[in-house]
Parts: sequence; structure tokens; C-alpha cells
Amino acid sequence: MAVFPLALLILSLSLLVCAADLYKVLQVSKSATDQEIRKAYKRLSKKYHPDKNQSPGAEEKFVEVAHAYEVLSDSDKRQIYDLHGEEGLKAHEGGQRHSANPFDMFANFFGGGRPADDQVRRGPSSLSEFEVTLADMYKGNSIDFMIKKKVLCDHCRGSGAASNHDIHTCSTCNGAGVRLVKQQIFPGMFAQTQVTCNDCGGRGKVIKKVCPHCNGAKILDHTAHFTLEVEKGCPEGHEIVFEGEADESPDWEAGDVVLRVRSRKEQGGFRRKEASLYWTETIGVEEALLGFEHKLTHLDGHNITLGRKGVTQPGFVDVIKGEGMPVFGSDFHGDLYVEYKVVLPLELSPEMRNKLYRVFNGDYNGSKGDARDEL
Repeated sequence: MAVFPLALLILSLSLLVCAADLYKVLQVSKSATDQEIRKAYKRLSKKYHPDKNQSPGAEEKFVEVAHAYEVLSDSDKRQIYDLHGEEGLKAHEGGQRHSANPFDMFANFFGGGRPADDQVRRGPSSLSEFEVTLADMYKGNSIDFMIKKKVLCDHCRGSGAASNHDIHTCSTCNGAGVRLVKQQIFPGMFAQTQVTCNDCGGRGKVIKKVCPHCNGAKILDHTAHFTLEVEKGCPEGHEIVFEGEADESPDWEAGDVVLRVRSRKEQGGFRRKEASLYWTETIGVEEALLGFEHKLTHLDGHNITLGRKGVTQPGFVDVIKGEGMPVFGSDFHGDLYVEYKVVLPLELSPEMRNKLYRVFNGDYNGSKGDARDEL
């Protein structure tokens, strides 16, 4: 991109940006922490970067996001903005608002990379199994959860130094990160080898005073809060990706947090196979012979009537159309398969035994029909 059009774009947007609520631009609340502001910029700058997003207005949005982050990530500027708005910032800077180059800001934030830059080193992603109830997968649900992770220190932004003035070029290697070592092989014969500089660890920079917040570690432990959106009919093993939410490091761009969603195994409940649901209904001998009517409460709370008027054989399966799982990504439902299990009594009284015998075998003085009437 040419310098002049970019400068013109920034200048032309300055009035619009000034009128905008910078918190709304970054989609955060006014009480947002530094970490939340940084996270919002990371997400939105990648979303609207012209190398990745060619839609109309994306570049203008990219510039707005950069300006909002420039102000809200600086504690002094943010305090002035909260009290006096953009006009207060203008007065603080002598009547002129000088917006940083949004592309330089993006490059510095991501260590020189862009979304389409394959040279950006990417950190490891994490994959976890996440169990939800079958009811959550049937009707959909929003589930809050937490993950412990490493984040860049808010104070030093991953440099490990108390301030930028405490970072100096290594005097041993002059910033090269390596030094030459001369070794004698034979008398009068020497060889030079290149080794990593011990003083700076190959970074070319040394820190005179470490950051008091992270003690020079550059990263801190953090508990991140997320919301998992389980969609209706979510398949078993469906993976939901939280981009760039894995461990952070100054040496790489954070990887992803991947959750593989599965239903929790529950005894005696509904069972699922793709879009079909399975249920086992228990009935007694009398119901199996004479018929019955039961109410079955479905996963979302609505009731289904299960009924038979004739004889029900053990293991009989009834198919109820459209009462299975929602088909993921559509408005259709699978079917519900109800298997009937007949439970026999543990023991019979002599009187009941005699009556059953007479029903099935008759007696010497009467017909089978008469015996059934007694039952």
C-alpha cells in the first residue's frame, strides 16, 4: 500500500474515529481490563486486516480498531479519554492528534507478522474433551467454563523489562546474538566457530532492570473465562475452536483452544446414534397383555404419549417419527425408537397362581373364558 493513500485514509477517518466511542469500537465495556482490551484488538485487527478481509469498509474498520487500541492500551491516554474524551486528548497533545500507522502497530503487536504471512511462528494449540448433557445437545445451550493459561505480562507486554529504556543491545555480541570463538587445532592453525551468545541467550538484547510484575518471566498465569455455544443437534465429537486463545508467548503467536464436544454417559436415559434417539420403556405383565398408556418426558421437557392397546411382545420397538435429535444445521429431526421391556413379578401368591393356571389351561368344571372373567 502506498504511503500517501494510507496517510490520507488515516486523516480522513480521524474525524469519524474521534466521534466514535472507542470502547464500542473494540466491543468492550468501560471497565475492561488491559488483558480484555488486548484480546479485543487481537481478534478485531485480524478480522478486518485488508490482507485477510477484502469486503468494503474492512480497511476503515481496521484503522478505527487500531486507533481505539492505541488510546485504550495506554493508561495515561485512557484516563484522559475517560475524563475528557477525544478533545481532552487533543489538548494534552498540543491540539494535534497524531495517529500511529495501524499497519506498523499490527506488525509490532504480532512480532512483524500479518494474517497471510506464513513466516509467523505459531504456538501449540490445545485439544480437550468437553462433556455436556444430551439435553444440551438436543435443545442447545451456552455453557461458561474456565481455562488456566499463560498470558503476556500486561506491564512489560512480554519484553521482561521494567521499561523500554531498560532494554539494551548486548555488548558481548553487539546485538548479533552469536559470537565467534577461535580454537587452536594444531600449533599455528586455528578454526573459528559461531556459538550462541551466553550473555543475551541469542536474543541480541539484555535487560538491565527486570519487570517488577512478572520478575522478567514475560508471562503470567491467568484464568480465562469462556462461553461454549452448544448448537442444537451438535454431533458427537464436534470440535469448537477458540482462535488464538492458547498459551501466549513473546516468541510466537498464540495457538487455538479446541474443545471436542461429547455427550455425558448416563444410565437409564436417552441414548443417541447420530440423529436417532433410543429409549427403553419398562412395562409389567398386565400392561404387556392388556395394553397401557404412559407419558415420556423428552429432553426439552415436552411430553410424548406411549401407548399400546394389544399385546406387547418383550423387545418390541416402536418408531416415533420426528422425535429424535435435531439434524445439525437444519430444521429437521430424526426419529425416536422405543424398546419395550417386560418385567415379570418376582413371586406369585397361591391365589394368583391358581387364577393364571385356570386362564391358560382351564379347569375341570368351567371353560377358559369363565376363568378369564375371574381375573
